[in-house]
Amino acid sequence: MPTEDKYKQRIASFDWEQLNGLWQNIGERETPDWGSGKAFEYLILRSFELSGSEVVYPFEVSLFNETVEQIDGVVYFNHQAFIVECKDYNEERRVNFEPIAKLRNQLFRRPYSTIGCIFSNSGFTEPAIILANAISPQNIILWEREEIEECLTNKNMSAGLVKKFKKLIELGIADYNITSEGL
Repeated sequence: MPTEDKYKQRIASFDWEQLNGLWQNIGERETPDWGSGKAFEYLILRSFELSGSEVVYPFEVSLFNETVEQIDGVVYFNHQAFIVECKDYNEERRVNFEPIAKLRNQLFRRPYSTIGCIFSNSGFTEPAIILANAISPQNIILWEREEIEECLTNKNMSAGLVKKFKKLIELGIADYNITSEGL
């Protein structure tokens, strides 16, 4: 299995056309050269990078020689930090509340202004959506497949992030769907 450095080297050469091809392969579950969920994770991060965001690829956080966190990535855009969590489940399995609770705990260890983003290829359960919208402070944004696809099509993931972040601030809605207005 390739290492994180190998995945990072591979994705660094992808342009928007190649990312859209990878996106199609992810949807068809045809990513044999990638570990489980890795193609989705690296596609999300690379799309932000191509959109002008600074990106930190997956890493582990250790305390006292023990791994305490595995972070899928970090995006910095417009002086704001976003911790990225990616869930590439099949259509029958939507993301439940556990990843939201886990991300919330990771955010507790970060500066107060840090926002979490969970990207799902299969949607979210009702309990997950309720939790994301009920937590305080309101600091988690949920991303659905169709929103990711729209950002990839428009070649601007960062614009989608800004729109979702503004709706989180203005309306207090963690799962606002940006496809209703377009980028």
